[in-house]
Amino acid sequence: MMTRRQAIAWISAAALAPRVSARDASPVMERALMGTRFAIECDHPDQELVKTACTAAFAAADQINEVASDYIADSELLSLQKHPAGTPVKVSAELFPLLKQALEFAQKTDGLFDPTLGPLTKLWRESRRRLTLPSPEILEAARSVSGWKYLTLDEDKSTATFAKSGMRLDLGGIAKGQAADAMLAVLQKYGISRISITCGGDVRLGDPPEQRKGWRVGVRTFDKTSDSRTLILSNDAVSTSGDLQQAIEIDGVRYAHIIDPMTGLGITKKAAATVIAPCAAMSDALATACCIATPERARELVRTVGATELFLP
Repeated sequence: MMTRRQAIAWISAAALAPRVSARDASPVMERALMGTRFAIECDHPDQELVKTACTAAFAAADQINEVASDYIADSELLSLQKHPAGTPVKVSAELFPLLKQALEFAQKTDGLFDPTLGPLTKLWRESRRRLTLPSPEILEAARSVSGWKYLTLDEDKSTATFAKSGMRLDLGGIAKGQAADAMLAVLQKYGISRISITCGGDVRLGDPPEQRKGWRVGVRTFDKTSDSRTLILSNDAVSTSGDLQQAIEIDGVRYAHIIDPMTGLGITKKAAATVIAPCAAMSDALATACCIATPERARELVRTVGATELFLP
């Protein structure tokens, strides 16, 4: 049981791992997953049960990574691109709901979040490595095979069909949020409800710690000297996306890692967005979309898609 708790998850605009610190609290269990830090803290008296439940929760996140990573060469996600355009491909029960959810948010954001930007993601990673922009011809070729409307999912048959050859999926803007939601569901099956889950720049919260109104979540923008605000939240998700640490400069122009579907390149404006939503998949996808959108469009998205709140710098 926790007393005198100070559970603070600091979320940086660079999508750094939020930090949960507490005094006289249960231990934080951590794993390296999806290229970042995953952490779970549970307010529960049975620590043996907590360890068992957390192990199962991390396994659920790892399973999502195994099927949905675009860094793992033989992942199921990347295997879809090996089939000819127009061919319905059977998708596993693990991957299909992830694709379905991602496509739904692509539709709701009019493609500001888009899981089919894989060709552009791959091209941009190469540009970042070489510090040179792709040629207009190569960039246009990647753009021409990117677009959520070119992906069709058949829920009855659990199939995915690409409309164009050369398509490639990238769930990087939603997978951590999906993992956080899956981890919460696993922990709840074990009868643990007072939970804080951190997956990189995404936080998923269950019930508040005992004798507390909620978990204390600190939201920062851009840098350590910026103003921050502390939120008291429970049964919510919080995601932050931005350009602080993963930006690069090419020919005097600063580009972020967040790709603008309109240009096919990293966004060039200084951007950060923190979204509070009912689930982490939603907050994760919307945080990315809101960095690309104008402030007015970002606020409209949050309202229409169903998120709770949006913080912009």
